[in-house]
Amino acid sequence: MLEAVRVTLDPTPAQERGLMSHAGAARFAFNAGLAHVKEMLEARERPAWSLYALRRWWNANKETLAVDASGAPWWRENSKEAYNSGLEALSDALSNWSKSRKGQRRGRKVGFPRFRTKDRATPRFAYTTGSFGLIDGDPKALKLPRIGRVHCMENVTKRVGDAKVLRMTVGRHAGRWHASLTVERPDAAPRPAPTGGTVGIDLGVRTLATLSNGTVIPNPHTLASHERRLKHAQKALSRKSGGSNRRRKARERVARLHARVADRRRDLLNKLTTMLASTYSDICIEDLNVAGMVGNHRLAKAVADASFAEFRRQLEYKTVRTGARLHIIDRWYPSSKLCSNCGSVKAKLSLSERTYHCESCGLTIDRDLNAAVNIQVVGSAPETLNAHGGNVRRNGARRRATRDPMKCEPSSGGNRVRLGANARKSVLQAKTN
Repeated sequence: MLEAVRVTLDPTPAQERGLMSHAGAARFAFNAGLAHVKEMLEARERPAWSLYALRRWWNANKETLAVDASGAPWWRENSKEAYNSGLEALSDALSNWSKSRKGQRRGRKVGFPRFRTKDRATPRFAYTTGSFGLIDGDPKALKLPRIGRVHCMENVTKRVGDAKVLRMTVGRHAGRWHASLTVERPDAAPRPAPTGGTVGIDLGVRTLATLSNGTVIPNPHTLASHERRLKHAQKALSRKSGGSNRRRKARERVARLHARVADRRRDLLNKLTTMLASTYSDICIEDLNVAGMVGNHRLAKAVADASFAEFRRQLEYKTVRTGARLHIIDRWYPSSKLCSNCGSVKAKLSLSERTYHCESCGLTIDRDLNAAVNIQVVGSAPETLNAHGGNVRRNGARRRATRDPMKCEPSSGGNRVRLGANARKSVLQAKTN
């Protein structure tokens, strides 16, 4: 099982200059390789942009590419892994562009790679081979070739444990240097599921999460709470002259504010998902169409600030660790319009109606709590068709509660319809981080 361990570095001024030099070397190799590929394409030749082909081309031409004004080569000043990481990023970008053109890549269309500039590109490089990683007898430090021992803000040896370090990516974000270690651990033995029972979760903008047991997790609105400070910082940035030292400091000030917003959001989601995965044996959530929700310009900022996709991603790998089961409900299931008491379905339900009123049985309940109860009920059902072919849904054509046929034998065959996100549900528990 692969896992990522991210720690904050505390380099000296000399080491920080070395880190920036390595990041610049990775950017230089990326741009040089991209220029080579574009020249081949303009000459109507078929370039080879695999990582190994780009490495061979770099090794054959680095004496003439990485030179200063006097013609002396300077590539020996940095580790070879810095150049390899830049070429690896270029190979991945070209591969994604090619697959996207051919329709072999899911998601949005990927454009052709562009040259990276020092002003806009994130300083980043990686180590994959050589003597890097942990230092014996020094738990709060990492060894970086050509840079040396770099102090860490926490005990990285304790976090890695007995795992094997496969890769280390070093990058600078919002004025701080971080190291992300990709470690390999043996697959953990199956753990018994928590004893908290089943819970349904309805995600929203006004309240981040409403549980079927009545627990409400308020939405801190991390971006909205920092918008005033961001507005002043971005105004100050717009007044600075391009390329000046004051503009660089203003950009770092804006980046630190955005990093604080992201850290607060990530902290809340980590604590919430950890609590859910370690408390409940079965967790039921909806398969939300986040891309479609962001398309609404009135709700786009609030939906993006809530980070529904990150909530689901963390639940997916944390439930595997704790032994809990995650059930993904079909996005077309009318959880908000369905009455949790009698099963009648409303034809229309506007977003402004925060209290659900059932016209059939007279139930009055909070809208989000009603949806969470319905999500729990449908997530607990293993299938929508029972052995006699009856529908598990509790409402008939007239939106009245109906009796379900008794299930006498397990259903079989390929014509049954399961709840959840189709094929994704069957492999969900097999996913690891």
